[in-house]
Amino acid sequence: MKPIIGIPLRYEYSRENKPIIYMNEYVRRTFQRAGAIVYPIPPVQDVNYIETKGNEFKPLTDEEKEIIEMSLDKLDGIFFQGGYKFTPYDRYLLERVIDKNIPVLGVCLGMQMMSCYKEDVVIELNEKNSNHKQEDDKILSHKVRIDKDSKLYKILGKEEFEVNSFHTRHATKNHIYKVVGYSDDGLIEAIEYPNDTFNIGVQWHPEISYSFDENSKKIIDSFVEAAKRNSKNK
Repeated sequence: MKPIIGIPLRYEYSRENKPIIYMNEYVRRTFQRAGAIVYPIPPVQDVNYIETKGNEFKPLTDEEKEIIEMSLDKLDGIFFQGGYKFTPYDRYLLERVIDKNIPVLGVCLGMQMMSCYKEDVVIELNEKNSNHKQEDDKILSHKVRIDKDSKLYKILGKEEFEVNSFHTRHATKNHIYKVVGYSDDGLIEAIEYPNDTFNIGVQWHPEISYSFDENSKKIIDSFVEAAKRNSKNK
């Protein structure tokens, strides 16, 4: 049985300047290649998610929370994709999947959102001399070093490796998630929730380099396997 991976959709304007919600095609194709069923999760509040600022969102209603629970009941894992903005809806989803011990993988903006778990949002701009915004999808641009005492090390079996990089902002330290990886210029690149469930955030995009990078493939495949085990244990 294939595990079902939930993908919270992101918010953007189309080329025609129309508001849309979307899933990155790298995400869909990578998880299908990895043997998972992709399940899009749209936002639930009747607001313009693009233009509404974080402090302007109203609290989720009981009905909106119930809609979220209906989605979560179908999921074996959840993948927080990249983007330019996360909302209280994303943060509530993270809270619920942690409560339910659902495997989680977050990348780029997704990891940054995870780094704010239960805390005020603090995402900082990269310094001007920090080049973390590559243009070519088919390369790896800088090194990351991870702790040997981490889930990522158990998955990859190495302390240092190269990753891609597509971000202009970076996460700051969180008192709940453990920082387990840094870039060679000192930015946070990997975090993990301190329990036995697969709950990892990385600043890079393993879904983009899945087809040509062994480390990326191991991370995605390990996440899908964790979701598969979760499905069997339901």
